[in-house]
Amino acid sequence: MNTRITPDHLGRAAVVYVRQSTMAPVTGNLESQRRQYDLAGAAETTGFASVTVIDDDLGRSGSGSMERPGFERLVALVCSGNVGAVYCIEARHAWRATGGTGIT
Repeated sequence: MNTRITPDHLGRAAVVYVRQSTMAPVTGNLESQRRQYDLAGAAETTGFASVTVIDDDLGRSGSGSMERPGFERLVALVCSGNVGAVYCIEARHAWRATGGTGIT
């Protein structure tokens, strides 16, 4: 077991955040999607009993001109204290255009 993930973390949910910023990769880069969705299996293998996949933001840019309801849901879940880990391929993409606050 990863020593950074404690039994306390495993007692909460894991969240997988799946996102591609435009429709071109959504329809043309299925390998990226597969890798992102596979993170749910990685969370289960780690020992998380509850895994939530948030993919509401597929095809939504983080430029600030478009709402990202999936990201807002992710932030709300994390702030609730019920999330033990967030799995994503490119964490820096999730925070784009948020000023680090997490909400666009």
